[in-house]
Amino acid sequence: MVAEFAAHLSLQRGLSDHTVRAYVGDVVDLLASAPGSASGADLARVDLAVLRRWLASLAARGLSRSTLARRGAAARTFTRWATRQGLMSTDPGLRLRSPRPDRVLPTVLTPAQAAAAVGDAAAVGGAAGRAGGGVGRGTDSDAGAAAAADADAGAATDPVGEALRRRDRAVLELLYGAALRVSELTALDTSSLEHTERLVRVLGKGRKERVVPYGAPAASALGAWLAVRDQLVTPGSGRALFLGRRGGRIDPRAVRTLVHAASAAAGGPEIAPHGLRHSAATHLLEGGSDLRSIQEMLGHASLATTQRYTHVSSERLLAAFAQAHPRA
Repeated sequence: MVAEFAAHLSLQRGLSDHTVRAYVGDVVDLLASAPGSASGADLARVDLAVLRRWLASLAARGLSRSTLARRGAAARTFTRWATRQGLMSTDPGLRLRSPRPDRVLPTVLTPAQAAAAVGDAAAVGGAAGRAGGGVGRGTDSDAGAAAAADADAGAATDPVGEALRRRDRAVLELLYGAALRVSELTALDTSSLEHTERLVRVLGKGRKERVVPYGAPAASALGAWLAVRDQLVTPGSGRALFLGRRGGRIDPRAVRTLVHAASAAAGGPEIAPHGLRHSAATHLLEGGSDLRSIQEMLGHASLATTQRYTHVSSERLLAAFAQAHPRA
């Protein structure tokens, strides 16, 4: 049953692998707490009271409001699917309410910090390479490994090291320049780029495709990387745009390591790749872009999601006012 639900989420709903794993884990936890026999939960006995007790037990364990909201959404999705499949006579999830997620404003870089973070990938690559983890399934987890070659006497003539340095710069420029999610960036193929128009075709959440523009700095960094991409290509590289040292598609964890190091080296708060996306959206809004355009660029299904950047900009304006205005 759970496997069929997972297939529904992936194949029919088009949810990402990460979301499918999260929802399936939530449902397994729900069924484990539901009435039933040793062989499994009895769905006929899963009613609104069972769902509420389950969420209450999670809240008692100290889970955040955001996590409770997601688990409530997973439960409602499961009961709706089970009802449509004839596994439940009525859908108790229709009356289930879960807490609204806390409104946590994203941490962002200033424009100067963002420019510094993406502008000198070679300088931060060493930190990223040293902090990098292992290898993911079918991918290479070595973002920033270029700078490991800098410690060697022959680093200046190392073509692989130079290729990795250029790749790191292109990764940072495209993450910030196109405000991409890390999963979207690592899934890009060489055919995803339209060089002349400076556009990138992105497959976002729900397998929805959108076309996003990127600027001249990102175009320059991508051109420099593609000129040496062959240094890392192996028979298993396929069409992946960004490769690791061993030729596989770059691992998201490697990109996170690189962004952490780059933001720290820029003198700003240490952020994850999503922080660069938040920063890009905030800078677009501060630069005069309208919310609808930013919504389309980010691939948000709801304008309400995009509107949180107005709060970030307002807080920064208030902070600047409090610091500089004599009547503050």
